[in-house]
Amino acid sequence: MAATPSPTDTPIPGRHRVAVIGGGSAGISVAARLRRAGVTDITLVEPSDTHWYQPLWTLVGGGQAPLHTTRRPEGSVIPDGVRWIQRRALAVDPGTRTVTLSGGAELAYEHLVMAPGLQLDWDGVPGLAEAVGHDRVSSNYGPEYAPRTWELIRQLRSGTAVFTHPATPLKCGGAPQKIAYLAADHWRRRKVLDDIRIVLVIPDPAMFKVPAWSQVLEEVAARYGIEVRLRSEMTAVDGDARELTVADHANGTKETIGYDLLHAVPPQSAPDWVKASPLADPASPQGFVAADKHTLQHPSYDNVFALGDVANLPTSKTGAAVRKQAPVVAANLLDVMNGRSPSHRYDGYTSCPLVTARDRMLLAEFDYDLNPTPSFPLLDPFKERRTMWLFKRYGLPPVYWHGMLTGRL
Repeated sequence: MAATPSPTDTPIPGRHRVAVIGGGSAGISVAARLRRAGVTDITLVEPSDTHWYQPLWTLVGGGQAPLHTTRRPEGSVIPDGVRWIQRRALAVDPGTRTVTLSGGAELAYEHLVMAPGLQLDWDGVPGLAEAVGHDRVSSNYGPEYAPRTWELIRQLRSGTAVFTHPATPLKCGGAPQKIAYLAADHWRRRKVLDDIRIVLVIPDPAMFKVPAWSQVLEEVAARYGIEVRLRSEMTAVDGDARELTVADHANGTKETIGYDLLHAVPPQSAPDWVKASPLADPASPQGFVAADKHTLQHPSYDNVFALGDVANLPTSKTGAAVRKQAPVVAANLLDVMNGRSPSHRYDGYTSCPLVTARDRMLLAEFDYDLNPTPSFPLLDPFKERRTMWLFKRYGLPPVYWHGMLTGRL
C-alpha cells in the first residue's frame, strides 16, 4: 500500500479500464482486490481527504474510544497503483459510460464499481437539522457529534433520554439502540438509572429482524427499564422546547415527549445524484442502486457492479457485509472483463455487533434467509460476552485497516 499517494483534480483523458466511485470501505476494498489480481488503470473518485472507521463511533459516543482513533488520511488507504481523483461525482450515464465530476470534468470508463455510500437526510425530520449538535441533541452518525453524545450522557443525572431509529434503511442498523444500552449501563453504574426515563423508538415490529436475537434484546431493554416503542418513529423535533413528536404507526396516534437528552438517527438514502441516475432501483424509495442480490451486478448494465451502503440489497448495511461483498464484486468483475458470466455469489451475510453494556456484546451474524452464520460456532451467539466486546473494540479495527482495506481479508 502507498503511504501517501497524491490525489489529482484532473481525470486523464481516455476511457479508464475501471472506475470506482467512493473511497470508503467498499470502494477501497474492491480496488485493493483488483490491484492484487493484477488489474491496472483503476481510477477511484473520492472527494474527502479523511477516511473514517465508522463502526467505532458508537463507542466514541459511549465514552469508550477517542474519535481520533477512527480517522486516517484518505491517501494512506488508497491502494498503490490506483489513481485517486479528489472530486465529487455528480452524475452517471451508463449508456455513454461516463461519470460527470464536480468542476465540469468527465470520466469515461469501461467498467464501473458503484460504492459512494449513502447520505444522511438531516432535513428528513422537521427540526432535526437545526437541533442536532446543539443543547441536548446529538447523533453518533456524524463524527462531529459523537463526542458530544458522551458529554450529554455523562452530564445527565435525571430526566428523560430518548433514542430514535429512522424508518428507512440505514447503515449499522443496531447502532440506534446500542447507544441506549451504553448510556443506561453508565447511568446504572453511577446509580442514577432510577431517576432517568429512557425511551427507545423503533419503526419495526420487533427489536431485531432475527427473532432469537430480538428476544435477547427485549431482555436487555427490560433489564435497564427502557420503554420500547415499536412500529414508531420520530416525525418532528422542537429543539427550543426540547420536545419531539413520535408517531405510533400501529394505532395511528402521535405523542409529544419532552427530553433532556435526545440521540437522533436521521433518515438515510442514496446520494441525490444516484437517485436521479439510470442505475437507481425503481423498487427503492430511497434511490439505492439496483443489483443482483447474489452477483451484485446491475440488472441492466453488465459492466456495472454495486456494493456497500448504496446497493439495494435485502440485508443490513454494515462493514461486515462489505467484507463479504467486496471479494464477490472483484471476482465477478474479473469474470466480466474476461468475457465470462459472473461466477461468484454473495449469500447476504452481514454482522451486527450489538453492544449491550460497557463490557458486553452480542455478535449477530446472519444471511439473506436470516439464518445465524456464526464465525465462532463453538460460542453461543445469543449470550452477551466480554470477549466479543474486546473483539469489537480492539480486534476489529486492525482487521479493518490492515486486512479488509488491503484486500487481504
